[in-house]
Amino acid sequence: MIEYRPSDKEPFMNERQREYFRKKLLAWKSEVLKEVKVSLAHLQEEDRNHPDLTDRASSEAGWAIELRARDRQRKLIAKIDAALKRLEDGTYGYCLETGEPISLRRLEARPIATLSIEAQESHERNERLQSDE
Repeated sequence: MIEYRPSDKEPFMNERQREYFRKKLLAWKSEVLKEVKVSLAHLQEEDRNHPDLTDRASSEAGWAIELRARDRQRKLIAKIDAALKRLEDGTYGYCLETGEPISLRRLEARPIATLSIEAQESHERNERLQSDE
C-alpha cells in the first residue's frame, strides 16, 4: 500500500489532507508527551542532596537544562493543540496574516506553521529592524 502524501494537484485542505495533518500532529504530540514523561521521571529520580559543591552545581545545572526543555515541550504541545483546533474550525493551512494557503511543503516541514513563508520572512525582517533600533 502506498502511503498518502498531500499534493498540489488536489484541492487544498480537502478532507484527505486534513486527516493526514491531523494524524501527523497527533503523532507528534504523542512523541512530545513521551519525552515529557521521561523528563519528569529523570527529574524525580535525581538525588539533589549532594554533599560535594561541584556535584551539587552540576546537578542544578542539569535541572535547569531539563526545566528549560520541559518549558519548550509545554509550548510545543500548546502550538500543536492550536493547530488541531484550526483543523477543526477550517482555518488550518491558511496564513494568519494574509489568509492565503501555506504551501504543503512548509506544512510538511512545520505542521504548526501559522504564516506563509513570505509572511514569516516579513515578520522576521520587522523583528530584526526593531531589535536594531
